[in-house]
Amino acid sequence: MSAFSEVSNWPADNVAAALLHDGEVVVELGDSNREFAVASVTKPVVAYAIMLAAEEGAVELDQPAGPAGSTLRHLLAHASGIGFDSREPVKAVGHRRIYSSAGYEWAAELVEDATGMSFPEYLRQGVCEPLGMKDTVLHGSAGHGLISTVADLAAFAREVQAPQLLHPSTVQEMRSVQFPGLRGIVPGYGSFKDCTWGLGFEVHGQKDHWMGALPESAVGHFGMTGTYLWLAQGWAMVALTDHDFGDWAKPLWADTNTSIWRECAA
Repeated sequence: MSAFSEVSNWPADNVAAALLHDGEVVVELGDSNREFAVASVTKPVVAYAIMLAAEEGAVELDQPAGPAGSTLRHLLAHASGIGFDSREPVKAVGHRRIYSSAGYEWAAELVEDATGMSFPEYLRQGVCEPLGMKDTVLHGSAGHGLISTVADLAAFAREVQAPQLLHPSTVQEMRSVQFPGLRGIVPGYGSFKDCTWGLGFEVHGQKDHWMGALPESAVGHFGMTGTYLWLAQGWAMVALTDHDFGDWAKPLWADTNTSIWRECAA
């Protein structure tokens, strides 16, 4: 995996990464137990806990949630019409993919109200503890407040690849495009005519961005703290840094993922 080794040359003070195949770590670099603020890589992990609450019957995916006419599904798929950091509607429900951390905070509050438990504690007990994610903690926003490690996110990726906490059909729903055909903006990359998104996970689709040449069915998320996670056809990668996302990452992440994927598929 010569392409993977190049991650160590990224322009950050600290970089840690792991590549998995069928749940097993194939190669890793850096300190897998170093804690990083992972920013919006928070969202797939938080969504997993919310889907656990749905399976337990505390909430329902299509119950009213968020602004009038919206559901929990809309919130998790960035289709509720509210802004990034505001609960005020910007567009009508289901008309535009508007990336929203506020929507995840709203969804987490719904779980809190339904379970009588703080959402960080529900996440810890329901997802992190069973998966052995001992160093993962949610501080503040359910949209971007997670602290985690490569080891913990590798455990999460392993769960997504072979679900034990959720039914496989639930995870497949999370990895499937919700409300297809919505135009939207991927932060840092601009507008896409069909901004494909699942529940918690971004779906690669036909976007030309950080996922590079990964398959259209690939899912994942990146964070503005210089972090990302993707899963595609039995493979998964976690990359965490302490260098905020910016122009340095745009070509580098795409080129890295393209090169790694070509080696994976060879």
